[in-house]
Amino acid sequence: MPIFGAISDESLKFLLERAKEVQVAKDDYFFRENDQGSSMFVLEEGRVAVLKSWVGQTQGLAFLNRGDCFGEMALIEMGARSASVQATEDCTAIEVSIDILHELYQHDLEQFTIIQMNMSREVCRRLRKADDLLFQVQMQTSTQDPNYRFYSG
Repeated sequence: MPIFGAISDESLKFLLERAKEVQVAKDDYFFRENDQGSSMFVLEEGRVAVLKSWVGQTQGLAFLNRGDCFGEMALIEMGARSASVQATEDCTAIEVSIDILHELYQHDLEQFTIIQMNMSREVCRRLRKADDLLFQVQMQTSTQDPNYRFYSG
């Protein structure tokens, strides 16, 4: 599981002893867009859809599978959930709360830093993918409309 990459066995045990195992049935939600976030999840079994609301409709952003994490953005920015996550089949996940991460911080700052870096890498990977998609849309729009300018700086 990439979120736990380079974490020592001792620290992984520390986290897993404190984390909750959560089971979510098919079609139920782990959380919904705009909920306040205080934990992230690592999918042990099952598959989820990441969903976003737009003009009263729900749109799919991505599917996540075993080993993927979600919910980490709310921990990094201490804000509301940016999307909903719905189980597309019965799921089991590890829930790591901000309180558990704070305990790790007090217990082993180096290991806490590694988890933070792993979370940041995941967010950056997703941001890079979103940037690529946005660029593709911009290029398609600019070739269809010669007057189109995304940036007018």
